[in-house]
Amino acid sequence: MALCQLIVLSLLATGFSLDEAAQGQLITIEGLTIEAMEQVVSRSEEQHQKSMDAISSTMSISKAAEVLQKSTLSTPALVQATDIALAGNAQLRKQPKGYAGLDGARKLLNDMIFESMTKYDAEIARCTEFYSQQCAAMEVCRGQISAANYIAANSRKLILDSQSTINICEVDIPEREQDLKQHILKCKHELDKLNKRLKIVMGDIAVMTMILEMTDCEKKLLQTKKLSLLKCEDPCTKKQSLQFDEEGLQAKVSQLQSTVSHSLMQDTFADLFEGIEGMEETESLLQTNTQQIPNKTKFNNPPVPKTAVPANPCNDPDMGAPSAADKRAAKCTIKKSPQCYKLQERFLLIQAGIQDERDELLEEIDMMEHYCEETKATLETEIQNDKDTLAEAQTKLAGATEKEATAGETARQIAAENAQLDTDLRKQMKTCSTNYIAFETELCALKKIRGELYKMKGGGHSAFFQDCEVSKWDPEECTKVCAEAGSKGGEQKLTRSVLTHPNGGAKCLPLGAMRSCNNQPCPVNCKLSTWSGWSKCSAKCGGGVSQRLREVKQAMKYKGKPCGPTSEAVSCNGQACEANCELSSWTKWSLCSKDCDGGTMKRQKFVKKAPLGAGECADEWSRKRLQYKKCNVKRCEVESANHPLACNRSLDVVLLIDGSGSLGKKGWDAEMVAAKSFVEAFSHSGKANLAVILYSGPRTWGGVRKCTGRNAKKVDPIKCGIITITHFTEDMAKVTNLINGLTWPKGSTLTSLALMTAKDELALGRKNSLSNVIVFTDGRPLSYRKTGMASKKVRKSARLVWVPVTKYAPLASIKKWATRRWQENVVTVSSFKDLAKPYVVTHIIANICPSISQNTLKMSRK
Repeated sequence: MALCQLIVLSLLATGFSLDEAAQGQLITIEGLTIEAMEQVVSRSEEQHQKSMDAISSTMSISKAAEVLQKSTLSTPALVQATDIALAGNAQLRKQPKGYAGLDGARKLLNDMIFESMTKYDAEIARCTEFYSQQCAAMEVCRGQISAANYIAANSRKLILDSQSTINICEVDIPEREQDLKQHILKCKHELDKLNKRLKIVMGDIAVMTMILEMTDCEKKLLQTKKLSLLKCEDPCTKKQSLQFDEEGLQAKVSQLQSTVSHSLMQDTFADLFEGIEGMEETESLLQTNTQQIPNKTKFNNPPVPKTAVPANPCNDPDMGAPSAADKRAAKCTIKKSPQCYKLQERFLLIQAGIQDERDELLEEIDMMEHYCEETKATLETEIQNDKDTLAEAQTKLAGATEKEATAGETARQIAAENAQLDTDLRKQMKTCSTNYIAFETELCALKKIRGELYKMKGGGHSAFFQDCEVSKWDPEECTKVCAEAGSKGGEQKLTRSVLTHPNGGAKCLPLGAMRSCNNQPCPVNCKLSTWSGWSKCSAKCGGGVSQRLREVKQAMKYKGKPCGPTSEAVSCNGQACEANCELSSWTKWSLCSKDCDGGTMKRQKFVKKAPLGAGECADEWSRKRLQYKKCNVKRCEVESANHPLACNRSLDVVLLIDGSGSLGKKGWDAEMVAAKSFVEAFSHSGKANLAVILYSGPRTWGGVRKCTGRNAKKVDPIKCGIITITHFTEDMAKVTNLINGLTWPKGSTLTSLALMTAKDELALGRKNSLSNVIVFTDGRPLSYRKTGMASKKVRKSARLVWVPVTKYAPLASIKKWATRRWQENVVTVSSFKDLAKPYVVTHIIANICPSISQNTLKMSRK
């Protein structure tokens, strides 16, 4: 229980005047502890006796008479007894012995002393009861004020947190809304650009479709003379262009708009003007109409010749000077009409290139739309989350503000109530102290009068009277340990015993009583709400703080269990804002990847710790993390210069042979020689499994469209130019015979379909053998995009090796399509003449067939 703060009581006797001794008993109690204060209020026997001694020391008969006359005990009998005492005091020696009336006065005074002692005892009980209840009430007030202050402090913390959150949201929401607005505008602009490009490309595809239909060798829509192709150079701009002498075809070509289309047109027909092998020009592109003419009678009477009127030659706008057309035509080269299918193949390549551009644009548009929508949704979600957080913070702010105000008002009102209780307690204690002294003064006066009367009795009477004396109260156990909310404390039975029985004095006071006890309120433990979610980190990097709060639902009161922490903070995003990744040490150099023909050893570093923020980290293929050095730079030993290097390892190999029309007869023959030489490398080992696929494609637009277009009908791979010569077999003689029986398809180049067929063939391979796919090609595939996608799928299950022939092969793309490291998976051949030489196959075998453990040859197939 807290200390009851008391002031100095300037107590004056009310209703009657006290003598100096009595007034001296009005004590100052400022600064006393509650225990000492309780002793003052309960008026212990020692204090009572000290007070009585002090009053008796100055009490005279006249003062006693004066006190009794003003007291509530004053009666005619008491007045008569007092008069007797006063008279006897004046004429003591003249009074007769055994004066009649003294016994009656003695009895009267004893009764009055008992009555005064009873009132005094009741006053003590009343004052201590009031003191106990009042102090308990003030304890309640102090606990409620303390709890209200604690809740107010917690509410202030919530207010500050809500205000901080509101300020953050008020900054973040406009910024994110502006970011969203800019993002939408940027996406609209980018999508508009892509759609415009797509529209142009789609237009070019439609134009090229018409061109392909016009130049279809089977339909022969152009029934004209032989078609000539011109390559012209503008002397002013130095730009080159292709032109066809057929007006309808040239008109369609002129309708091509995209830069991709123009670039493809230039690149695809460039070889026609450089005299590469295979471009034979012995047939006309378009045949003349060969309809039969009916037999008619021939007459021999021709008309008389008429003389033609000469035309006016003087209508040259340049008046004899060279025209601009003459200047341009001066550098034009005229090529006679190539073979129809060869020209159709080039138009197919152009169409496929434009379609690749369309597909890439569609994919880019789809990715852009997905990105825009995803980013938009993310920003909208962030904005909505911030708005929700703002609304929640505003609600919390309003609630916390109201709670703080309510707690403050509650504390103020209870403080006022406590002040009133304090005032009442001080007032009552003043009254009690005054009453104690008044009762003690009355007792002293009564005992003084009684003593004087017995002195008048004579006979050597000593005026000694023994009043009954009782012990202090002995309390029994209280019925309650504390006063629960809304109820009072317990009750306690008091008992006391007789210490001295009366001898001519007043009788004993009651030996039993009841009083209230444990009026102090029961302890109230603190109750807290659940933790709120963690706030955003105060910093994105470099070390910030995230905190969470919980609300005080019930503050601790009356020495209950105190509240635990109402806020927690943890450090967050302690990583540096920018830090480069941490790499491991270099590994040991690996074994050489090849036994001969120049292999490589590699060592690498791994990422031990990822980069932070804008920190950098070298790519896994960067020289900072992956290094190679040459090894086994020696010529492979072969039995004969006319035979390739033999392979004696367990391999599954799929050989893809190009059968496109662009090879030419010499190219096809050279490829057959290389294919048979490749098979020869495995002829004596008995460990290799070999499959051979001949690939080309339809020679016309209609056929290509059926094989690659969007149709649900099942298409025969053979009609699409994909022919599986043999599935996996160990019989190399059989494979050689099958290759000898091949005929040149002279089709287009559907490389992507061939790669996907090879992927399916790999499923038939052996579990413990390394898989390899070898691709012979002389030039561009029909579709770069689809070929790249197919290559990526093949690399996941096999090593993909390319053998590009001639400078027209797209080497830059092939390096990306091959398994890494491309230096050991791309065997370039400058001409078909070189392809027929055994050393080319030796290079291939050296790459895929080292003698070291296969576990050291695992290649990345990304």
